[in-house]
Amino acid sequence: MDNLLLLKAALMGVVEGLTEFLPISSTGHLILAGSLLEMNDAKGKVFDIAIQTGAILAVILVYWQRLRDTVLQLPTQARAQRFAANVLMAFFPAVILGLLFGKAIKAHLFTPVVVASTFIVGGLIILWAERRQARVETAPRILSVDQMSGLDALKVGLVQCLALVPGTSRSGATIIGGMFLGLSRQVATEFSFYLAIPTLIGAGAYSLYKDHELLSLADLPMFAVGLVFAFISAWLCIRWLLRFVATHSFTGFAWYRIAFGILILVTAQAGWVVWTD
Repeated sequence: MDNLLLLKAALMGVVEGLTEFLPISSTGHLILAGSLLEMNDAKGKVFDIAIQTGAILAVILVYWQRLRDTVLQLPTQARAQRFAANVLMAFFPAVILGLLFGKAIKAHLFTPVVVASTFIVGGLIILWAERRQARVETAPRILSVDQMSGLDALKVGLVQCLALVPGTSRSGATIIGGMFLGLSRQVATEFSFYLAIPTLIGAGAYSLYKDHELLSLADLPMFAVGLVFAFISAWLCIRWLLRFVATHSFTGFAWYRIAFGILILVTAQAGWVVWTD
């Protein structure tokens, strides 16, 4: 295996891990990194999705105690049953809409203007959400994941569907959407992590099944390196983000999104990055 290719895989893994759980769209960053590193062919797109598994393993590690207890208590404890049902309730809308409209979205919306627009609009929505929360005198309605109802979970799941549009950010949609729905910033962030487990594992498994003919055993080292580096960087990012949201707003991410949206337009106009399939 080419050492340069392994280095590129490691860099892509770091980009995936650092951006997957921040409200800044990992897809947009992977497109940019893949173009710069010349890993934006059909196999590269499968690689981008597959290494999300590394980021999900980081979530499982951070929340291992809660996840293990939920599995063990699922047959007998109402709390565990409600938690699992909420995650599944939030998961299914994206599955249904993704299967129905995924090809059309990929064919028609993966353009520089759409990606840049969703980055910028998403940044403005985050600014609005943070200023709205700062003005509201009442405390958030939900201060613990266990306080969420099935309807709350379904609403978050419907908001997650917005991330089918490239550049939106799955974590950004679920976190900011959750805040609009009455979840505290910490609860919205935590539930976004839990929801990522079935969502990203499902997306990765489906992509590998659908495009398995593009892959061979010779690609295994590249995928392994990308997955490992995605895991390490995501683990560090999650631990940092959990501390960050306790005392900070997402305003900085909003301005970053706006700047990145402008970067997309500039690089696309100049022909430096190919933002289409």
